[in-house]
Amino acid sequence: MLVFSDLFQWDRFITPSIIKNFYKMAVVLICVLGVNGIWAGLANMAVNVASGFMVVLASILGVLVGVVFARIVAEYILIVFRINDHLSAIRDQGEMQ
Repeated sequence: MLVFSDLFQWDRFITPSIIKNFYKMAVVLICVLGVNGIWAGLANMAVNVASGFMVVLASILGVLVGVVFARIVAEYILIVFRINDHLSAIRDQGEMQ
């Protein structure tokens, strides 16, 4: 849980608690851009059917690739923070001995 006082202290990282919200916002943005691309492709079909169809396909593929890429980036960031947590636990165990 993110507390306002955590913004002024360096004992705890806030990124792991907000990365899921950034991922959700990225997925929403990707989907909005994908729908915009699909609409543009459908409008382009009135002029040239083949190019409009390609734009629609590219938009759908772009949404799929974008969502997967956003997930990979979010997981990578979380992995970096988990590695930090595990290294801190190892360091604490070494200090006990």
